Amino acid sequence: MTDTPSGATPAVPEEPAGGTGETRKLLDVRRGMFHGSGPADVSGYNDMTWYVEMPPASHPPYGEWYDAALERLRSGISDPDAAIRRVVVDRGEITLFIERTHLPVVVRVLRDDPELRFEWCSGVSGVHYPTDAGAELHAVYHLMSMTHNRLLRLEVSCPDADPHIPSVVPVYPTADWHERETYDFFGIIFDGHPALTRIEMPDDWPGHPQRKDYPLGGIPVEFKGATNSPVQERRDYDR
Repeated sequence: MTDTPSGATPAVPEEPAGGTGETRKLLDVRRGMFHGSGPADVSGYNDMTWYVEMPPASHPPYGEWYDAALERLRSGISDPDAAIRRVVVDRGEITLFIERTHLPVVVRVLRDDPELRFEWCSGVSGVHYPTDAGAELHAVYHLMSMTHNRLLRLEVSCPDADPHIPSVVPVYPTADWHERETYDFFGIIFDGHPALTRIEMPDDWPGHPQRKDYPLGGIPVEFKGATNSPVQERRDYDR
């Protein structure tokens, strides 16, 4: 995030990836707290500029325990180059981008291999990138090895036109409610889930509220007969 003078066009950042010559993938440039500098932004943060970026792929050696763990994981998968699309080490954390059809095999190896032992999935979250053509919806899995005291993140993408990802509940039962919440808010369908129903919104609620294209305000509030006013009708704190 950077601050840009009002009315100015922000420069697109070019951040090389550690000598590889690669740059971060820029998905979007947003302005203001509500991503618009017009009268709808009543937050007082109209001059704020946000860059939505994807960090570039990292290259071995990754450091720490990452290299040995990656080699062990690759040895347990029949087609590791197809399963692991890229590896990103960024801000002291490692993320594996997994091809969705290979996800069940990958998580089973991560859980069962004695040198990996990622026994616990602490959460599943969704992300919506409308400008990431062909991969608009992302599911992020946070894994922990209590045996080795390690953290690992998996990220799986799917297109908005085919929002299907295999469920990891058969391997990680703790993901049951997390996948239901991600389905509820983002519309990702987790194939093989034992009971994929809404968990927060009413069963007949239209749409998925945490997608970027969902209306920001003016949605009727059920149970109380009230409405959440559209953002342009709210108080302007600059006055």
